[in-house]
Amino acid sequence: MANRLGRGPDARSTEIDSGRGVPPWLAATLKYCSRCGAALTYGPFEGEDRHRLGCDACGFIAYVNPRLVVSTIPVTADGEVVLLRRGIEPGYGSWAQPGGFLEVDETVTEAAIRETLEETGLIVEPGQILGLYTRLEAAVVVIAFEAAVAHGSFQLNPEALEIEAFAPAAIPWEGIGFTTTRWALHDWLRLRHPELQPPSE
Repeated sequence: MANRLGRGPDARSTEIDSGRGVPPWLAATLKYCSRCGAALTYGPFEGEDRHRLGCDACGFIAYVNPRLVVSTIPVTADGEVVLLRRGIEPGYGSWAQPGGFLEVDETVTEAAIRETLEETGLIVEPGQILGLYTRLEAAVVVIAFEAAVAHGSFQLNPEALEIEAFAPAAIPWEGIGFTTTRWALHDWLRLRHPELQPPSE
């Protein structure tokens, strides 16, 4: 069944093959067992169906799971989408949707509201989920909400060099910094403005 279905639509946003294990940059940060302090090794472990990071000394398996990034495509009352020009890496100087990591003590809706407020000064009402996008390179899954702007005004901050609302036909595609932003905007246009033809995917 999995072979017939393929990788799924969330794989559009990733540039590497599935099944390659823990990304090397992430594995390099996980060196010692959190249970006994011995060095972790990567390879086969009894009872596991794939190679894992684990401890030969005590048998602990250091499971590595992706983090969840919550983002929004804020939409003004005039039907324009709000993007910010990033003031931090990754993607410094490029256009992106507001978003960030889900905190352990909040829901995805709360995270969508918080991140949008922190990065733009806008209070939004998250609505329909536009998509889920897997980024194997970054070990994240991105969820993107369409979000109606309810209150607030643009507030520049260290994370946003510039904030601007764009008409659907004027989205700055050449300056988009993240594949996930591109996919979320594509999916929003398909939903709300199917008459428009964004750049090829």
